[in-house]
Amino acid sequence: MPPVPPDSSDPRPSTVTRRTVLGAVAATAASAPLLTGLAAPASAAPAAVRPRALPGGGDLGPNVLIFEPGTAGIQAKLDQIFHQQESAQFGTGRYALLFKPGTYSGLNAQIGFYTSIAGLGLSPDDTTINGDVTVDAGWANGNATQNFWRSAENLALVPVNGTDRWAVAQAAPFRRMHVRGGLNLAPSGYGWASGGYIADSRIDGQVGPYSQQQWYTRDSVIGGWVNAVWNMVFSGVQGAPAQSFPNPPYTTLDTTPVSREKPFLYLNGSEYRVFLPEKRTNARGVTWGNGTPRGTSLSLSQFYVAKPGVSAATLNQALAQGLHLLLTPGIYHVDQPIQVDRANTVVLGLGYATIVPDNGVTALRVADVDGVRLAGFLIDAGPVNSATLLEVGPGGASRDHSANPTTVQDVFVRIGGAGAGKATTSMVINNRNTIVDHTWVWRADHGTGVGWDTNRADYGVVVNGDDVLCTGLFVEHFNKYDVQWLGQRGRTIFFQNEKAYDAPNQAAVQDGNVKGYAAYKVGDNVTAHEAWGLGSYCNYTADTGIVQHHGFAAPNTAGVKFHGVLVVSLGGNGQYEHVINEAGAPTSGTSTTPSTVVSYP
Repeated sequence: MPPVPPDSSDPRPSTVTRRTVLGAVAATAASAPLLTGLAAPASAAPAAVRPRALPGGGDLGPNVLIFEPGTAGIQAKLDQIFHQQESAQFGTGRYALLFKPGTYSGLNAQIGFYTSIAGLGLSPDDTTINGDVTVDAGWANGNATQNFWRSAENLALVPVNGTDRWAVAQAAPFRRMHVRGGLNLAPSGYGWASGGYIADSRIDGQVGPYSQQQWYTRDSVIGGWVNAVWNMVFSGVQGAPAQSFPNPPYTTLDTTPVSREKPFLYLNGSEYRVFLPEKRTNARGVTWGNGTPRGTSLSLSQFYVAKPGVSAATLNQALAQGLHLLLTPGIYHVDQPIQVDRANTVVLGLGYATIVPDNGVTALRVADVDGVRLAGFLIDAGPVNSATLLEVGPGGASRDHSANPTTVQDVFVRIGGAGAGKATTSMVINNRNTIVDHTWVWRADHGTGVGWDTNRADYGVVVNGDDVLCTGLFVEHFNKYDVQWLGQRGRTIFFQNEKAYDAPNQAAVQDGNVKGYAAYKVGDNVTAHEAWGLGSYCNYTADTGIVQHHGFAAPNTAGVKFHGVLVVSLGGNGQYEHVINEAGAPTSGTSTTPSTVVSYP
């Protein structure tokens, strides 16, 4: 997200500064010796050797830092990690900061790139920090629009001054948190901000988004909410403001249709376990408010605890053995897809564990089975084009998974930025009833390896499966459709999008006789679809004269419904003629004023 001129009611300063463009082990096969002139007898052929069974459990590696009350030098260690990660937007460091249950005082955990902080209790209130968990934007001169890839989970905070600061952009979830005070989502000085996501959290005081352009809050409890710029969306939130889009732009659903919280690591005595929250329907409020959350758990001994450098073949061997995967922080190169074929398999990443597909392979595939949980990792496209990066279900998947869906949570995808990367389609959802709960799928607009064809990526998310639900869908900058939805009865609650900055001219984004590819296109054959709280922004900097006919395209039928939809031209860099299909007024000029549609049709 770029900085944009403020709303007239916005306390941000009027000076606009552009985003700073930041720049940020292939395996070698050993050759067998070639012997000539000798024929080995048949009896000398070695017998096939079965691979030794892989162990479950084990240590969490050097980049998981575990603290307990009384640990010496906690603040110094937090400061050391933050100093290293504060501006390392495309660096290779990955860290998880884990706090055992108890009370900690006098801490300010500043959270930089690729850093996760979490408590190890079963409830957030088991681990209390009398202090702050802070994200600000000093590294970017007060511009928080690039505060990506960091997270806070499963902690209670008692902020020093009564209000915690969490000024983040995309891919920075705030989950299972209890703030015994207020929460400020803007950077110091109310600089530019573009986030964000809260789930299963309780904020006793008021949440102030201030300069945040958009935000989604799900299944939480808040003491109040003040201010809105473009698009604030709530589902299942006690204390949320009433529905009022577009003035102020609050889109509020009383409940979330289906949700199942993200798996998390915790301590049961001295044993590490992974808790698996149960599915909820028509959820409202937190899962942990009345003590022990509902669900099941797995011992860490049932996981293959992976370390960076492990091969895809080993990961697949672990899965074939019946183990789950815990990816410790680091970067994993895979030369074949990680294949999840068993129902109820968990693949959980810590500290933004990053999977890079080599030689154009797909990073991870899921079979047409029940209850898979993918959570907490980043897929970074490699330099050889991958047809897909993540496939949830094979083509033609048709089984009903409504009783036990697959969940994809805090799984992020990046094409370019850390180096050249390409992928025709980033994320494909084929399995029915899949829940995609918070993702940012991003074709990079800055960093290294960035250009219209350098980090070519035509499609962000393609949904072929029926009855898929997305809660917190962020998809940006793709060469063609950012989201293409072909399955029946799909639902989206909150969608945030920017069209690709770097389209060279109108012809490059021409969709047949339509000007520009829609950000979110529902297929012509779809008869039932519903979406709430959607925004698309254009910022065509390479050719400011490019026109988008609309941000959203869908069949004009009673069963396809949209609520709370907007488009925005950022400073006049390109324009929209309509919001959805032929509905909605055009954007115009350089005012950065949204054009809105309350409901469609």
